[in-house]
Amino acid sequence: MADLRSPWAKLRRNPAAITAAAILLAIAALAIAGPELLPANSGAVSRQSFLSPSWAHPFGTDLNGRDLLYRVLLGAQISLLVGIAGASVSFLVGTTYGLIAGYLGGRVDSLMMRFVDILYAIPRLIFLLVLISAVDPILRGFLATHGLPALVGYSKILILIACLGCTEWLTMARIIRGQVLSLKSQDFILAARSIGQSHANILFQHLLPNLVGVAIVYLTLTVPSVILDESFLSFLGVGVQAPLASWGLLLSDAAQVINPIKGYWWLLLFPAAAMCMTLLALNFLGDGLRDAFDPRSKLGHDK
Repeated sequence: MADLRSPWAKLRRNPAAITAAAILLAIAALAIAGPELLPANSGAVSRQSFLSPSWAHPFGTDLNGRDLLYRVLLGAQISLLVGIAGASVSFLVGTTYGLIAGYLGGRVDSLMMRFVDILYAIPRLIFLLVLISAVDPILRGFLATHGLPALVGYSKILILIACLGCTEWLTMARIIRGQVLSLKSQDFILAARSIGQSHANILFQHLLPNLVGVAIVYLTLTVPSVILDESFLSFLGVGVQAPLASWGLLLSDAAQVINPIKGYWWLLLFPAAAMCMTLLALNFLGDGLRDAFDPRSKLGHDK
């Protein structure tokens, strides 16, 4: 098994990655605990619409008089949930697919990778729009008829997690497949085969532990991609729906009311700042993990 202590030590010596990790922990803590610490009526509709930032409402209020700080924190919950869960689905699908393709090799590998190439050729945004539009009524009907009406309002979140995860796995599959092709010709794999170890033992005891570092790196780099996709889909109106909130939905709401005469700048600034800070922190952390677990990528980048 690969020794992970050295990469983690390298990561701790990377100030940008450590700072990014601290920022992400702070954002996650605020997203979880923040709404509970605000006044109980912060999310209620009121007549105090479009109030500019003040001590009472640090981020101002929105069209419906709701506290924008409360909405941004709720948006953080959903955006982070979709990002992490969608990336996890991508990780599971991509790792499994790449592991099988790389290990079996030959015609099976060739056919599996041609399928990946076909999926790459399909415009992803159009594919997502069609997939979400087709699956949403089916899932809503299923939840309503199987005694789960409380989950109907969250169906879009479930669909986003599944659909984004099932479209983001292609790069992960290619990377894992390439690593497996390289590893399976190594002496320790050949030795395991020579003593008659089963395919399952070789896959789970020898190959997977050596793929942990690469998988963690690209899992981290997939999260911001999923968050950005979810925000864009919600901005277009096919993602998270009110009364729920996500950063993309908040930006969409802001775009509908901002105009040259009345510039409610806070409606756009604070959700955008929260999303940009999170995406930057995730990318810095991902770069730090990549440098720690795969030093060759840093050397190649420096060239």
